[in-house]
Formats: sequence, C-alpha cells, structure tokens
Amino acid sequence: MLLPDLRKAVLGANLELVRNGLVLDTFGNASAISRKKSLVVIKPSGLPYDQLRPADLVITDLNGKVVEGKLRPSSDLPTHLFLYKSFPSIGGISHTHSEYATAWARARRPIPYLGTTHADYFHGPVPVTQEMADAEIASKYEESTGHAIVRAFAGLDYSAVPAVLVANHGPFAWGPDSATSAYHAVILESVARMAYFTLGINQQATAIGRLLHGQHYLSKHGPAACYGQPKEKK
Repeated sequence: MLLPDLRKAVLGANLELVRNGLVLDTFGNASAISRKKSLVVIKPSGLPYDQLRPADLVITDLNGKVVEGKLRPSSDLPTHLFLYKSFPSIGGISHTHSEYATAWARARRPIPYLGTTHADYFHGPVPVTQEMADAEIASKYEESTGHAIVRAFAGLDYSAVPAVLVANHGPFAWGPDSATSAYHAVILESVARMAYFTLGINQQATAIGRLLHGQHYLSKHGPAACYGQPKEKK
C-alpha cells in the first residue's frame, strides 16, 4: 500500500473535522500531498466518515490520475490539485461546509479581523472569492474553484492567511500538513462565529488596529514567536 503514514494522517484529519462538528453527512474532505513523490491522498467521494479506513483513501498524481485506490476520489479533487500546484509550501487541505464560515461565504463577505483571537491565526481578514462566471461553472467547475481561490490571494500571503471562503460555497483551509489544515478549519469556524456575534451586538464594530493585530500574530508565528514553550534543540 502506497504512502501508509500519509494515509493515516489524512484519515485523522478527516475524522478531526467530524469530531469538531465541521461536516454534516458526507460533506467535506481533507487531503495531503507527498511533495517528494508528487502524489496526493484524498478522501473518497460520498463515503461515510464512520466507514473510512486508511485503505479507502485514494491516491492520485497531480493530474488527477488515480494511482492507487478502488474508490472514486472526492469531487473536490481538482480544487485541491490546483491549490497544491499554486501554493507550493502547503502540504494539506481541508474543505468543509461548516455553518458559520459557510454563512460568510454565502453572504460573499470576507471575515474581518475584529479581535485578537482572529489575529492569533490569520494575519488579515479571511478573503472571499469573486463569484464565478457561468462559463467557469459550466466547464471544469472544481478546477475553476481553484482558480478563483488563487485569484483571491493576488497580493496576499497564503501562508499568513491559511484559509479562504469560496463565494456561495464554503471554506477551504490549508497548512504544512493535513492535521494543520484541519486545525485551521476549526479555528476558521470559531472566528467566523465570533465575528457573526460581534457584528450582531455592534453593527459598527471595526477591525482592530494593525499594531495590535501584528502583536498577536507575530507572537505565534515567525522567527520572533514567543508563545508556548521553546522547542528542545536536537
């Protein structure tokens, strides 16, 4: 069986989405890429999460050709593949239809950085894509979704804001591996929920200042990060 460790990691990421209430029925999927082998491991389409086993996961190349697996890969595979090819530092992707993040996507509004919890994880608002044209939807819809996401990050750092809202559809999140992508999907849903309630309490609420935002983000990310315990030197 190819890539057994990556299969287990992707299975774990998919189940993490379930444990955190981010998926309903068979909606959503997580994947990971082996950059060394240029192979992607992804959840099969429509298979209930409680039936998933490592052997059920599908392995494809970067052109979408199935290399190993008897089941059909997720219908979102072309989106994942386009992101892996466009964002070279990511190693895992999670896609959900989580309630609050999806509501922001359906409203076609970015999630503003209204507080420090958002700033801890996303160095700026979480962007929303432009609506796709009918021609994009009619031809290679899932790949067109990838194009829309990449366009939304023109001039933005995809590693500093590791998530996006696809207009009218839902969120995608990513990271250096599948576990981190699932974690970012969890955090995204949390900040989407908080932003919803914040604006419900005060419709005039505005983004926090850039200094405060940077203070929180940089305390967890980058060479000067000081949050948590220092890692032991090997």
